[in-house]
Amino acid sequence: MLGIKMWKSIRWKFIFIYFLLVFIAMIIVGVFILQQLENYYLDEVSDNLEHIKDSMSSTLNNYEDISANKNEIQSNIKAYTQSLEEEIFIIVKDLYTIVASNNEILINRNASEVLDIDLLLEGFMGKEAEKDIINGDVRPTKNMVFPITNSEGEITGLLYLRADLSSIYQTIDKSKYIFLRATVLALFVTVLLGFLIARSITVPINDVTEKAEKMAQGDFNQRVSVKSDDEIGRLAEMFNFLRDKLDYSLSEISNEKSKLETILKYMADGLIAVDRNNNIIHANSSAKLIFRTNDDEITFKSYDEIVGKYNEELLFSKITSSENWEGQVNFEYQGSIYLARYAPYKDENGNNIGIVMIIQDITKRQKIENMQREFVANVSHELKTPLTSIKSYTETLLDGTIYDTETAKQFLTVVESESDRMSRLVTDLLQLSRLEYNREKWNKVESNLVQIVRSAINKIQINAVNKNQHLNYFDRKEEIKVYVDKDRIEQVILNIISNAIKYTHENGRIDIDIIKTNKDARIVVKDNGMGIPEKDIPRLFERFYRVDKARSRALGGTGLGLSIAKEIIKEHEGDIIITSQEGKGTEVQIVIPLMEEIKEKKEE
Repeated sequence: MLGIKMWKSIRWKFIFIYFLLVFIAMIIVGVFILQQLENYYLDEVSDNLEHIKDSMSSTLNNYEDISANKNEIQSNIKAYTQSLEEEIFIIVKDLYTIVASNNEILINRNASEVLDIDLLLEGFMGKEAEKDIINGDVRPTKNMVFPITNSEGEITGLLYLRADLSSIYQTIDKSKYIFLRATVLALFVTVLLGFLIARSITVPINDVTEKAEKMAQGDFNQRVSVKSDDEIGRLAEMFNFLRDKLDYSLSEISNEKSKLETILKYMADGLIAVDRNNNIIHANSSAKLIFRTNDDEITFKSYDEIVGKYNEELLFSKITSSENWEGQVNFEYQGSIYLARYAPYKDENGNNIGIVMIIQDITKRQKIENMQREFVANVSHELKTPLTSIKSYTETLLDGTIYDTETAKQFLTVVESESDRMSRLVTDLLQLSRLEYNREKWNKVESNLVQIVRSAINKIQINAVNKNQHLNYFDRKEEIKVYVDKDRIEQVILNIISNAIKYTHENGRIDIDIIKTNKDARIVVKDNGMGIPEKDIPRLFERFYRVDKARSRALGGTGLGLSIAKEIIKEHEGDIIITSQEGKGTEVQIVIPLMEEIKEKKEE
C-alpha cells in the first residue's frame, strides 16, 4: 500500500524516472569508458608485439634453415628480450617444434601443446593472425603469429609472440571496481539531488493542489507562497491571482444573491418560478402566504395543484399553449382579488424552459377604483339633483311664473336652497381635498376641551329643541388641556352631534360626556336613535356613503361630513370610534390626545 501511495506521488515518480535515466546513462558511459580502456590497453600490447615482429622479421627471414641456426637465433632472442615481458617463440614448420624462445622451459617442446593450434595453422598457411585467449583456467594472453620465409619466399617457420594480459585485466577489474563505487556514490548524490529538485518542484505543486482542494470544499481563504521567479513561482502567482479574482467574483455573486434573496423575500408581491415539467422551483414568502402553502407542499405538489386550480387560464398547459408564454390573469381567492402576470425564462439557446409569475394583491386597488367610480357617480348625482331642480324652477319662472309673485318667491327659495346645497358640497369637497393633500392651514393652540364642547352644544342645541329631543351634557368644572385647532375640533363635534340629532326621532335622548384617561380625552355622544346596521359601520367614513341614502339626502347631508371629521381628528393624532345597534342607537367616541401627551412626544 505504501509503494502504491508513493507511486501515485509525482515526486517519487520524478525521482524514480530521474534515477533510472541517470543509472542507465552511467551504465552506458561506464561500459563505454571501460571498453575504450580495455581496447586501449590491448592496442598497446598489439603495437608492442608488432614492434617486436618488425624488429625480428628482417633477421629471421635471412635464415634459410631455422633449425640449423637455432642457437644463433636463441642468442639473439636472449639479447633482444632482456627487458621485454612478452614471450617470443620460433617454431619450425615441419616438426612444429619450438627451437628458440625467451621462455627456455618451452624450447624443443611441441608448439601445438603449449600454443594455440588455430593460430599455428593460420601462420603455416602464410597468414598473420592475432588472438586473445581469456578463460578461467589459464592466464589471459594476447597471441600473434607471423610466418618466416626464406629468400625464395617459402615458409620455413613461425614467429609466435605472446603477451601476458593479466595486469591489464587486473587494472580493468580495479577500474570496474572504482567505477562501481563511483557509480554508487554518484547515484546516491543523484538521488539526493533528484529528491531536492523534485521537492523544489513538487512541494509548490502539492501546496497549490492542497489549496485548490480546500477551495473546492468551499474554503476560499487560501494563498500560495511565491518562493521563486521560475515557472513554479508563476504558477503560484497565477493561483493567487485566480483566487483573488474568484474571491471578488464570488463576493459579487454573493452580494447580488443576497440582494435578490432580500428583494424576493420582502417584496409584497408573490413570485413563483416554474420549470417546463410543471414543478415549482422557487416561491417567495409572499407567494407562500397568498396560496397558504409551505416548502413541503411545493416540493411534492405540481404548479397546477397549488396555483392552476384557481383559474383555468392559469393552468400550465394553457400558459404554454400560447406562442410566447406571456400574459396576465385576474383571479379571486379567499375573498381577495389577485393579478397574475407571467413571462418565460430561456436557456442559452433562447428556448423557453419555464415561466416566472408575479402575483399582486389588487384587492385594495380594485376597491379604490370602485370607490373612485362610486365617488364620481356620487358627485355627479349630488350635483345633478340640485342642478336639475334649479334648471326646472328657472325654466318655469322664465315661462311666465315670475309674474306670480307668491309662486316666484317659492321657486326662488328652492333655487336658493339647492344653490346652498351645491355650495356646501363644493366647500366640503375642497376642504376634504386640502386635508388629504396636507394643504389645510392649522392653528393649533393649547385649549380647554370642555369649553370647546360647551361652545358647540350651545350652537346646535336649538336643533334638538326643535325636535323635542333631550340633549343631556354632563358638564365638567375642571379644565382638560389639549393642543388643537379649536375651530376644526368644534366642526367635528358639531358634525357628530348634528348626525345624532338628525337620526334620532322626536322626543329622543342624546347624551354628551367627556371622559379623561391617562393619555387622552374622549368626547362621547350617545343617542337612542335608529342605529346603524353592523355591515355598514366599516364604511361610514367613506365619501358620500349613506346608510339610508333617501333619508340622508332628505335631511340635507352631503355624505362628506364624517370623512372630513376623520381627517381632522387624524391630523390631531386622535381617532373616531363608532359602535351601534340597529334600532337601539349609536355611540360615537372622539379621541383626542392630552396636552401632556403631546409635549412628551415632542420632547422625545
